[in-house]
Amino acid sequence: MKVTVERAALLKCLGHVHRVVERRNTIPILANVLIKADNSRLALKATDLDLEMTETVPAEVGPPGATTVPAHMLYDIVRKLPEGAQIVIESSGDRGLLAIRAGRSRFTLQTLLESDFPDLAAGEMTHAFKLSGADLKRLIDKTSFAISTEETRYYLNGIYLHPSSSARTATLRAVATDGHRLAQFELPLPAGAAGMPGIIVPRKTVGEAQRLIENPEAEVTVELSPGKVRLSLADAVLTSKLIDGTFPDYARVIPLGNEKELTVDKKEFEQAVDRVSTVSSERGRAVKLSLSDGKLMLSVTNPDSGSASEELEVEYASEPLDIGFNSRYLLDIAAQIDGERAVLKLSDHSSPALIQDRESKSALYVLMPMRV
Repeated sequence: MKVTVERAALLKCLGHVHRVVERRNTIPILANVLIKADNSRLALKATDLDLEMTETVPAEVGPPGATTVPAHMLYDIVRKLPEGAQIVIESSGDRGLLAIRAGRSRFTLQTLLESDFPDLAAGEMTHAFKLSGADLKRLIDKTSFAISTEETRYYLNGIYLHPSSSARTATLRAVATDGHRLAQFELPLPAGAAGMPGIIVPRKTVGEAQRLIENPEAEVTVELSPGKVRLSLADAVLTSKLIDGTFPDYARVIPLGNEKELTVDKKEFEQAVDRVSTVSSERGRAVKLSLSDGKLMLSVTNPDSGSASEELEVEYASEPLDIGFNSRYLLDIAAQIDGERAVLKLSDHSSPALIQDRESKSALYVLMPMRV
């Protein structure tokens, strides 16, 4: 095999592919990236047996061929080569070595057999639909921060994607929750998504998909079956197993009767929460919201370091209420609100709050209160 490729193109491709490879592997072949040269294209593939990424770049191919080399080492070599370099990759196939040349730099890497590289067979995909890169990125951005990291509740370790029909229109809905907060975002249902099964896309897959979308105008093809999902975007294909579990009935935790309505300037509120939480303890992070007619007092008391408070003018006309929230969670939700004003619908000090952008109803957030 002999292939010549531009450094910039190879680096971008490796930047996507090498992240799939875990730093520590008990199976040596999983530390490698599969390199395949054929028909003026260089294809790179990496897998961790749950997730597989394939991406191709244009290249000058001499004799075609395939081999596997350590993924992170290859990425580091290409990253450190000078900009604009032409990289020549060559293997004789019989000695188990891959030679890399660029300018005056020479590298030789140990290889493992291409035939040993595992293939994440996708099988038959039962549903397929297309989304713009911008829509898929919003779907992920607005919900992924609420994915649980608690491995025992593995069914919460991803985004639940499913079709939903409200009174107005059919939508594609994404939901994530860690038990303390819930994020929900929906888009008009794309053609082909009707009747799709509800799927839980794992956290790692969500992160890799998010990084793949560099052009918001690009079209992403989503194919899925009850066990796998495949995202195809330009020259990259991401295939992943789905989380085999049942997502909880999240609709039960979305409050419907919260009649106390607080409207705040999103930016003012976000900055005030950030300021007063400076004195909060790393463990507690609680901020108290004291509401009265047209006023909101934010306060934090930390026995070890001191206290802080700030008053804001707000739209609030219900009876006085004191309620506490985790300041980090409040800031995470505020960061997802694009409009100028946020609406918090409250009931009492022990009931969850419903938070939305006043201008848009496509996203909603539920936040459990804290004792303060």
